[in-house]
Amino acid sequence: MALTAAVAGGDAHDEYAKLVRGMNPPRVVVDNEASDEATVIRVDSVSSHGTLLAVVQVIADLGLVIRKAYFSSDGSWFMDVFNVTDRDGNKVLDDQTISYIQTTLEADDWYYPEVRNTVGIVPAEEYTVIELTGTDRPGLLSEVCAVLAGMRCAVRSAELWTHNTRVAAVVHVTDDDAGGAIEDEARIADISARLGNLLRGQSGVRAAAAAAAPGRLTHKERRLHQMMFDDRDYDGGAFASAPSSPRRRAPSPPTEVTVTPCAERGYTAVVVRCRDRPKLLFDTVCTITDMGYVIHHGTVSSEPRGGAYQEYYIRHVDGDPVRSEAERQRVVQCLEAAIERRTADGLALEVRTCDRAGLLSDVTRIFRENGLTIRRAEISSERGEAVDTFYLSDPQGHPVEAKTIEAIRAQVGEATLRVKHNPFADGDGGGGGGDRRSGGATDDVAGSTAFLFGNLFKFYRPFQNFSLIKLYS
Repeated sequence: MALTAAVAGGDAHDEYAKLVRGMNPPRVVVDNEASDEATVIRVDSVSSHGTLLAVVQVIADLGLVIRKAYFSSDGSWFMDVFNVTDRDGNKVLDDQTISYIQTTLEADDWYYPEVRNTVGIVPAEEYTVIELTGTDRPGLLSEVCAVLAGMRCAVRSAELWTHNTRVAAVVHVTDDDAGGAIEDEARIADISARLGNLLRGQSGVRAAAAAAAPGRLTHKERRLHQMMFDDRDYDGGAFASAPSSPRRRAPSPPTEVTVTPCAERGYTAVVVRCRDRPKLLFDTVCTITDMGYVIHHGTVSSEPRGGAYQEYYIRHVDGDPVRSEAERQRVVQCLEAAIERRTADGLALEVRTCDRAGLLSDVTRIFRENGLTIRRAEISSERGEAVDTFYLSDPQGHPVEAKTIEAIRAQVGEATLRVKHNPFADGDGGGGGGDRRSGGATDDVAGSTAFLFGNLFKFYRPFQNFSLIKLYS
């Protein structure tokens, strides 16, 4: 009875949302004349929880970089402006990309997570999803890939993050013989049990097979954030007895998150200063949204020397600001974790080759045999070509030697191996700037918060160990 009531309530909300949206359709403008340095994207829409995240997600998935943004959603209307470029710093001039942005953000079902909970490019019935979270250790991905290869599972795409001794992965697999999703419940249970053997006696294993509709899946990167949040990776003290993770170098500039009350407006002000990188805005907005807060106003910008500045004015979905010191600390910890999860400061290697059965198992085994730990991984296979990017270090976080890279290149064989990034070969660059930035941070944040809050309202015045294993198809 409770379930029926909940579903009925959700349907009523969906119908009301669609009615309001039909009366006030969104307007999206992509403007290449307003700025000399970037393409300006303006979005006006009816506001709902998660609207900002939906827009940022589209921009991030296209690989565009947000250089500057302003947004506001007081009342029932959502308005924002994004200054974006491609990865090379150029304006977005491709007509197909511009058309995709406009048509997607103006789509009827884009802004309502009750109606559409996924950005899935591949329908759910075409693959089976495997979710893994737990304690990280060297060689873990290699063992998982070996189990999947032995079970005749072809990995079509995957993403793996590690942070604070924890690991989370979302893997899309198909039947290596027949193609398509693995629907046999007995086989799914067998895969789950074999992956459970990797726990080496640890408890807390769960497995589930579900014939979920495509709308029940979640955007892969958002799901990774949710999984690591549920696994409490933000609470470093919870894993004091776990094996140590590879050592991270301190970022430059360092990550600083402050959460302060803004009593005169009834908001909580959140200010983030950190190293700039692609998808940074998605990661912070995703975390704030999934923690149950609404971003009513915000401004973000890139800063000199590779820094980023983000300022948000938030409330709970129930309208209250952050209520306690414990809650304030939790917001700080969760945002710091969200920023760090995707930050991979190890050696980045791209493996590009014709896809074949067992390829991923072989490549990850080569990394393990050369004493390397996978910090993050992005796996994809399309039209018979595998393109896999791995972020690597040794188990202690030390630099990867050139001779090790050459040994891997020789062992990989027919594949093309490309070094995308080797931070250990770069200078420290910016360490002094980081020290300088950290001095007097509290006073600087307070001053800039008041200044930018005033400008924001002026700008908008015209508008007003695997503890979890899940498999589902």
